[in-house]
Amino acid sequence: MAYMSQEMKKELAPKVKEICKKYNMKATLSVRHHSTLVLNVKSGPIDFDLQLNNYEQVNVYHIDKHHNGTARKFLEEVNDAMNIGNHDNSDAMVDYFDVGWYTDINIGKWNKPYILTKG
Repeated sequence: MAYMSQEMKKELAPKVKEICKKYNMKATLSVRHHSTLVLNVKSGPIDFDLQLNNYEQVNVYHIDKHHNGTARKFLEEVNDAMNIGNHDNSDAMVDYFDVGWYTDINIGKWNKPYILTKG
């Protein structure tokens, strides 16, 4: 069963913050339902080419198919940092899911859009 605690988040936070600082991104890290580590990216100089309302829920399994350039590099690095120590022994073919914890990356929020800044 997936599990993420505040203590586990605190262990992963320094690396995630380091990557955000490297790319000059403002973001918050939180835990949702004791099972998901969530990164909400608020603002920064990276253009994610957002279509609707300056908001996107990133598909962390297909970052390489939906993003290019600096956006792709940032998302891949931060996703890797959020998964340090995680495991995924899932087998969707037999409806078996075994992960250490889930990860979500949001660019902006539904009620607060991502702000593209000058970098």
